[in-house]
Amino acid sequence: MLFKINIIDDEKNLNDLVRTYLEKEGYSVCSFYTYDEALLHKDDDVHLWLIDIMLDKASGFELFNEIKTSKPKMPIIFMSARDQEFDRIIGLEKGSDDYITKPFNIKEVILRINNLLKRAYDNPSKIQIDGYDVDLEKRRVFYHNNEVILTTKEYDLLVYFLNNKGLAISREQVLSKVWDENYFGSDRVVDDTLRRLRKKMPEINIRTIYGFGYRLD
Repeated sequence: MLFKINIIDDEKNLNDLVRTYLEKEGYSVCSFYTYDEALLHKDDDVHLWLIDIMLDKASGFELFNEIKTSKPKMPIIFMSARDQEFDRIIGLEKGSDDYITKPFNIKEVILRINNLLKRAYDNPSKIQIDGYDVDLEKRRVFYHNNEVILTTKEYDLLVYFLNNKGLAISREQVLSKVWDENYFGSDRVVDDTLRRLRKKMPEINIRTIYGFGYRLD
């Protein structure tokens, strides 16, 4: 599914930077630099708006109201250069889905957008990743319509990575969540299980972060 995102921020360099990174993530992105320009697109058939609060002639809150009037379920994330609790409270009271304070880490912004779109639009029972189809309801994995047979722990490990995509996860976190806190064996069981998972699913992009743990990209 190709997600479409609209960005409104009158700070052109930052707007273009965010758009570039999102496009690299595979999103279709439109950038607007003025309130009037964005307002003309309030009815666009998109999946998410990223709105700066301080615009050229009106506030992002006003644009938010215009968008929500015609599309009440539209996911919206506010951005603001002002780290003020008042802005955050207003944004949340209005029903925004998230609030990002500038300056921000662009990778964190992307993760927030990824997670919000996942909550808003993904079928929770099925996930596609690196050519694999994961049926969470049936606990089955397919690659080009051929089933990949996983053990219980291999499958549980895969789902844990899917639920934390893009985040660095320590071996201890994996051990406590996938096995449990009462597990008394060697923590090498994580590496052994991951090695088998990678062998069965060679296209899955689970990276090893040496000295720390892993990350599913």
